[in-house]
Amino acid sequence: MLNHIIKTIAAELNVPFKDVETTINLLEDGATVPFIARYRKEATNGLDDTQLRHLDKRLKYLTELSQRKQSIIGSISELGKLTSALEHLINQTDNKTTLEEIYRPFKSKRKTKGQIAIAAGLEPLTNKLLASPQLSPLEQAKHFINHHQEITTAEQALEGAAAILVDRMAVDIELLAQIRDYVWHNSQLEAKAARKKTPPIQQSVIDKYRNYLEHSEALKRAPSHRVMAMLRGRSDGALQLNLNYDPHQQGNRPLSMLLQKLKLKNHQRPGDQWLNDVATQAWKTRLFPSIENELFSKIKEQAEHDAIDVFASNLSDLLMAAPAGEHITMGLDPGIRTGVKLAIVDATGKLLATDTIYPHPPRNQWQQSITTLAKLAKKYQVSLISIGNGTGSRETEKLVQQCNKETADLSFTSLMVSEAGASVYSASELAAKEFPQLDVSLRGAVSIARRLQDPLAELVKIEPKAIGVGQYQHDVNQTQLSQRLDEVIEDCVNGVGVDLNIASIPLLCHVSGLNKTLATNIVEFREQHGRFNDRKQLLKVPRLGPKAYQQAAGFLRIRAGNNPLDNSAVHPEAYGLVANMAKDAHQPITQLIGNKSQLSLIDPANFVDSTFGLPTIQDILSELDKPGRDPRPEFSTASFKEGIETIKDLKPEMILEGIITNVTNFGAFVDIGVHQDGLVHISALANKFVSDPREVVKTGQVVKVKVVEIDCARKRIALTMKLESSPTQPAPKPTKTQPTTSTQSRPNQFQGNNAFADAFKRAKN
Repeated sequence: MLNHIIKTIAAELNVPFKDVETTINLLEDGATVPFIARYRKEATNGLDDTQLRHLDKRLKYLTELSQRKQSIIGSISELGKLTSALEHLINQTDNKTTLEEIYRPFKSKRKTKGQIAIAAGLEPLTNKLLASPQLSPLEQAKHFINHHQEITTAEQALEGAAAILVDRMAVDIELLAQIRDYVWHNSQLEAKAARKKTPPIQQSVIDKYRNYLEHSEALKRAPSHRVMAMLRGRSDGALQLNLNYDPHQQGNRPLSMLLQKLKLKNHQRPGDQWLNDVATQAWKTRLFPSIENELFSKIKEQAEHDAIDVFASNLSDLLMAAPAGEHITMGLDPGIRTGVKLAIVDATGKLLATDTIYPHPPRNQWQQSITTLAKLAKKYQVSLISIGNGTGSRETEKLVQQCNKETADLSFTSLMVSEAGASVYSASELAAKEFPQLDVSLRGAVSIARRLQDPLAELVKIEPKAIGVGQYQHDVNQTQLSQRLDEVIEDCVNGVGVDLNIASIPLLCHVSGLNKTLATNIVEFREQHGRFNDRKQLLKVPRLGPKAYQQAAGFLRIRAGNNPLDNSAVHPEAYGLVANMAKDAHQPITQLIGNKSQLSLIDPANFVDSTFGLPTIQDILSELDKPGRDPRPEFSTASFKEGIETIKDLKPEMILEGIITNVTNFGAFVDIGVHQDGLVHISALANKFVSDPREVVKTGQVVKVKVVEIDCARKRIALTMKLESSPTQPAPKPTKTQPTTSTQSRPNQFQGNNAFADAFKRAKN
């Protein structure tokens, strides 16, 4: 079983069998993906973290699938219905959903009508009518009237014979596979308004899905975001969905395939019409409903997978956003009636001061608020002000800008940041433990300040689903979503590295080899014994043994410690190798670190041995060149056009600077300084064909956009990144992934593309 799984994964990754086998052994020995990707390149022949994640996930999936296959084969065998062909089909199945569909006809606890009919002795009648259509079904059925079996009429006997034949069709795996394949490749996914219900669906709900009230597109090409929108519409009661399996009206091709399989032809013989009626009944009542449900499950599974990928990519971009670094920062959590909450943190994120100002209605303490801001900024020498982008953010930003202009001896930079999840952190157990005496609303301002200093360190404290950079995130499998997001956080945290002496428990939890217990023990040890000065001190932390140390040490950094290598990604197991390099170069290690010219003289081949291969040695030399380098981009700012505060201030062709807040499969949302994010549709991202928006943009990126169209009533803003193009040009023609048969009129840009309109139907939640 394991060899088959390894072969499958090796083929999927296009890598040697041995590399997959070695990796599996490492994983089973307790190694983590980040550790293997960074420190075991020789063993895996350089598999990267993406390949390793795929391998790990597929290993678990295929192992569970294999175990389920054996269970199903055993169950069918006990029923006496296992054939060699069926066993072969089960063993060849590579998908859990398909496997369960194969098994479904055999696992019913209730007896089917066909099974009851067999018990009543009607199977010979079925066989006779199937083999001899020239016979009269009704006349033949009269011979099977059996009062002891409660078959009192010929019609009852025929009904039982039909049930037996329907059962046979429903378990003909080869036939179902052929028809399923035909339906998948030829059917249309159709959506229309749901039938009237009691109580009736609210009109506002129906309006959300008005682009799908008369919609049809090829099932196999339906993009994930539209599938998710239609499935949500069905769940909300606004839409009904169905598959048109014969859109070209070819005389019911699937039914023809069914009749052909049964070798049924209508030669006007007495039994032909009965057999055709039974086949039609089987198709309408058993086969097609089953296939339709299966294919709906298939597209839902695919759409959820894509949606999870979107969330994971956006979360990765957000976590890996450029950190402002060690600056004294003021965080402002805007509010209108309740005031603007204020918190100041030092360069390490330690809370220095809090306050609340009321510049907006109803108090209108504008000038008093400016005075307070200036006083606090001077007192604590604030160099950055981080403003949450919620309600009142633009008004608050205007306040900060005026404060900066009116106070000559102030020198700070103000930036807008996403405040998504700040309220979740504020009310969390972690925040309560960190700031037990602090009001919940003020804790949010602390989070807003810190996430500008180091987005990764702060955002890991928040449930990733609360950050809100997903696409239909509440509609997908929550277990799979959580697992994927945890993987993203783990990769980001270990890719950047963690300062052992200031890291929080939530941050340490995601370090390779550590868990919540060990992270807590590390922080408690630090509080009791003072800062760590050597990585080896980790071995003194309760319950942190050699295995955990091996997995974690390379990702934990110690600034100004006893060993300069402790502030790098060089693993302690390679310290001896670095010492040999320094000895060979006739330089102390401290002089070798960062000495590009001296490092260039070292020949990696001279240090290759049975323990360290060329890839690891090259990684070590790169790390010595730039120890502890941060893979995140340089910090930069974005400014919003002065005077632009609401959607009513926008005009077509206006060019603005903004920040990407969310990337979906159909485009990107951009914060341009008003209360609603604008949408750059995928067709407007670049002057070339773009198949995936992430090829062009990512969350947190600063971009220039042009306003194409504004719909104030519906609070929608259409943008383009093709700045030289005319916003009045016709909407792009539908592509293969866009619906072409919708009967709705298309008077403007927002109606010109279903994906465009769908984007504004709460696609960001």
